[in-house]
Amino acid sequence: MIWQADFYRRSHPDVSGQVLWDLSICNSTLDFKYEATCLQSEANSSWLTSQIQQAASDHLPDIIQVFRPQSLSLIEQAGKSLGIKVEATRRTTALKKWLEKKQQFTALDKPPPVPLSENIWGDKWSFATLGAGNIAEFFSERPIPILDTPDFLMPINLGLASTVPVPGVVIYGGRKSMYLARWLQENRPVELNYIAGAPDGLVLEAGLVDRWIVATFEDEEVSKAAKVYQQRKQKSQGLHFLLVQPDDSGMTYTGFWLLQEV
Repeated sequence: MIWQADFYRRSHPDVSGQVLWDLSICNSTLDFKYEATCLQSEANSSWLTSQIQQAASDHLPDIIQVFRPQSLSLIEQAGKSLGIKVEATRRTTALKKWLEKKQQFTALDKPPPVPLSENIWGDKWSFATLGAGNIAEFFSERPIPILDTPDFLMPINLGLASTVPVPGVVIYGGRKSMYLARWLQENRPVELNYIAGAPDGLVLEAGLVDRWIVATFEDEEVSKAAKVYQQRKQKSQGLHFLLVQPDDSGMTYTGFWLLQEV
């Protein structure tokens, strides 16, 4: 059983001047919801632990997903005391919808993107596509050491027709291929976006709020290809991929991630 949770201080005091914190817990279908409020003086892991126990009744969740960095530490402490795994992820769609409906959703502050270190950057990169019907076959027939393909992002589970082209980016890492793939896995890629500018660029969204500049370019043909990449994402329900391989021989692959716009 998986829950999604948020624990956050209200931006404004109540009518009596008290600063309050709101706890919201739900599951992915929103047929389970639990909410509670406490004073700032009570906002600690002990209070959270008791509330999670109260919400659970006799059945504690296996995982609690958290999207807000400010909530993570306290919920992790409560989860540890109860033997519950806490997962930091942006993919808490149900919870965010519920918070928006309650007018309690506070947008996260996103830092400016940071360039990838030259120590991990590969030799070159390119845009690519895979047919939605070929994605499962692609990684099932190839030994890929680092593979991140959640079931909920598989094209068949998104209802995508097998002929839909799924866009992606391939990074040729050369001798740094495995180092780059391990770094990416540790930083938990979420989505990879084309950002128009001067110069244009590819920005990787990772973790809860991390942002990394994967590449910059001013070439007109590359910018056209980047725009096609973004257009294809709109037709694939935001689904796209990131592939790391040593070279363009097509013989060996290092890492493959299915991503989706949040």
